[in-house]
Amino acid sequence: MNHRFNIFHTVSRVALVSLFAMSMSGCVETVPEELVEAIESIDRDLGTLRASTITPEAYSKFSRQWMALRGRVRSEENIVRWPWEDNELETELEALQAEGTQLIAEVNSQLLAQRTAAEAKLAKVEQRLRLLNTRVGDIGSRVVLGEHPLETELLVKQARHYLEQGQFEYANQASERAGKILLTQTALLTNELGRYADDDLIAAWRESAQRTIDWSRKNRAHAIVISKADRVLTVYKSGRKILTYPIRLGSRGIRAKQHYGDGATPEGEYRIQRKRGPGQTPFFRALILDYPNAEDRRRFADAQQAGLIPKNRQMPGLIELHGIAQGITDQPYGGIVLDNPQIAVLFDQVAVGTPVNIVGALESHNSISLVLADLGDQEEET
Repeated sequence: MNHRFNIFHTVSRVALVSLFAMSMSGCVETVPEELVEAIESIDRDLGTLRASTITPEAYSKFSRQWMALRGRVRSEENIVRWPWEDNELETELEALQAEGTQLIAEVNSQLLAQRTAAEAKLAKVEQRLRLLNTRVGDIGSRVVLGEHPLETELLVKQARHYLEQGQFEYANQASERAGKILLTQTALLTNELGRYADDDLIAAWRESAQRTIDWSRKNRAHAIVISKADRVLTVYKSGRKILTYPIRLGSRGIRAKQHYGDGATPEGEYRIQRKRGPGQTPFFRALILDYPNAEDRRRFADAQQAGLIPKNRQMPGLIELHGIAQGITDQPYGGIVLDNPQIAVLFDQVAVGTPVNIVGALESHNSISLVLADLGDQEEET
C-alpha cells in the first residue's frame, strides 16, 4: 500500500512540476521591449525635427502621453502575464507609436512647405540682386548705391546659410531685410537717375543736340554730340553723321554735375578750347572744353543761393575728351574717355572752336531709363 502511495506521490509531483514549467514558458513580459524602443526613437526624431516649434500642441500631447506611459512601463517591467490576457498598456503604447509616426509625417510635411516657401522668397531676392548688379554695372552707376550692395549680398548669403541649416524663420527674416534694402537701392537709383526717364528733359536735350547739328550743317563744319546714357560720341560734318565712337565715363559720370570734385560729367553746349598733343598731356591726346561756361556759372550760383550746394563748395573746373595713358588706371573726374586710336582720329579732324554738346540722353528708351524700368517691374512683382 505504501509502495503504491509513494509511486502516486512521485508521479503527481513530476506532473505538477511539468505543468508549472509549461505554464511559465507560456508567460510573457507586460510590454515588448522593441515597442518601447520604437517610441523612444520617435521621441528622439521629433526632438531633432524641432516638432515643439512646428506643431507645439500635437507635440505637447504626444510628450505628455509618452511621459505617463513610460512611468507605467517602468512600474510594470518585472511583471509577466499569460499570453491570452488583455494588455491595456501595450495597446496604449501601440496607439502612441502610431500617433508619433503620424506626427513625424506631419512635421516633415510642414518642414517641406516651410523650406519651399523660404527657398522661393530667397530665390526672388537673389534674382533681383543679380538683376540689380548686372543692370547697374551696365550703366556704371554702382557708386550711387554706396555700401548697400555689399550689405545686401551679406544678407543673402546669411539667408542661404540659415536655409541650409533648416532655420527657415531666420532665413525668411534675412531675405526680407535684403529685399527691403533692394527697394532702398531702387529708390536711390530712381531719385538720382530718374531724369533719364523724364520725357520733358529728354525733349530739351534732343532740341539742344539738334541745334548743334544744325550749326554743323549751316557752317559746313564738324560738331560733336555726346550721349551720357548710351555712352556714345557722334561726329557730324555739314550736318551729316560721319563717325560714332563708344566712350567711357568716370564712376560718377552719369550724375548731374554740381560742384568741383563730385566726379560727374557735365551736360551742356560747349566748344573745344584747346588741343593737347603728344608731350602735352598724360592721356595720349586731349581736347579741352570751355567748361564751365556762363550758363554753368549761373546754374552753380543759383544752386548755392537755393541751398542745394553748400557754400564751401567750389565751382567745377577742367573737363576733357581724352585717350588712355599708359600706366594710369584712375579715371579723371568728369572726363570723357575714348580709346587711343579713336581720340587720335578725332584729334586730327576737329579744330579749336568745334562745338561739343553733352546731353543726358536723346531717346526715352535709353540704357538708363530701361534699367530703371526693369528694376521697377521687379519691385512690383515682389
